[in-house]
Amino acid sequence: MTIHGLQILYEDNHIIAINKKAGDISQSDETNDRTLGDDVRDYIKEKYQKPGGVFLGVIHRLDRPVSGVIIFARTTKALERMNKKFHDRQVQKVYWAVSNQRPAMEEGTLTHYLLKDNKKNFVHAYSKPQHNAKWSELDYKLLASIGQQHLIEVYPKTGRQHQIRVQLAKMGCVIRGDKKYGQTEFNPDSSIHLHCRSMTFTHPTTQEPLTITAPPPMQDDVWRLFKHLTQ
Repeated sequence: MTIHGLQILYEDNHIIAINKKAGDISQSDETNDRTLGDDVRDYIKEKYQKPGGVFLGVIHRLDRPVSGVIIFARTTKALERMNKKFHDRQVQKVYWAVSNQRPAMEEGTLTHYLLKDNKKNFVHAYSKPQHNAKWSELDYKLLASIGQQHLIEVYPKTGRQHQIRVQLAKMGCVIRGDKKYGQTEFNPDSSIHLHCRSMTFTHPTTQEPLTITAPPPMQDDVWRLFKHLTQ
């Protein structure tokens, strides 16, 4: 369901999930650009005719050039419980990434020590421990190859900043459009071909199992190559 430009994947009184467009920002940053959270607050305020301010808790974030599932809390209780689920790694995340390079092995596990350069907003991946570096792990498998486009499904086990981007690049599979980590060309819309495909967790209040899935942006020619996998 798309309302006011928001593709709403799931909504109840406790949480709301949006299919974030590449280019939207999850929360305020140094650009002071309008955030996705601002749009969601306006939607809730209008739909439920709420006077005054609307509570919306930011549970997690996606990098600006990344698309896919992002979840907000509509109550403080849901925010507290969802924060704990993310902290305790009780949320199973699945990402799709497209690279021009085919992985040498069709599936496997990547482990690195990641160290962020805050001045350059860049993350380095090392095979051995480094001072202040954080252990990072993900599983991956090749889902499909069409011409020079290779769709890789990723299952992060840790939640480090830029983790998928830098670990796939370290493997030799730079994500399309990601010049920060070695791609030679930007995508025209400044996106990268990384998409949060789904999140699975227990609902913060009902305790029912819940999987929220987001279609990739099919207006994009490359994502459209893999449309058959979303059916």
